[in-house]
Amino acid sequence: MLRGKQKRQLRALAHHLSPIFQIGKSGITLDMVKGISDALEKRELLKVSILQNCEEDKDELATTLSKRTNSELVQLIGHTIVLYKQSSQLKYRKIELVK
Repeated sequence: MLRGKQKRQLRALAHHLSPIFQIGKSGITLDMVKGISDALEKRELLKVSILQNCEEDKDELATTLSKRTNSELVQLIGHTIVLYKQSSQLKYRKIELVK
């Protein structure tokens, strides 16, 4: 579970990132969850964009996506979800969270 200062730090780091995944009309698929999990392993922090043609509630999408990828939901702002998961491999760890 992330604390306030840690979320603030991650939001600042994510500000300059571009979304690399999009959730569309089909919602969250198994392939998307696998892709996001793999990307989180290598990047640790990423943005996911929710397209306007997506009919599901964005709050539910964000919670479901964070649960399925075993990641932390850092922020849901507008139609953008920010996810964080510490990499299990030391060579991919780039982000050092404040204590």
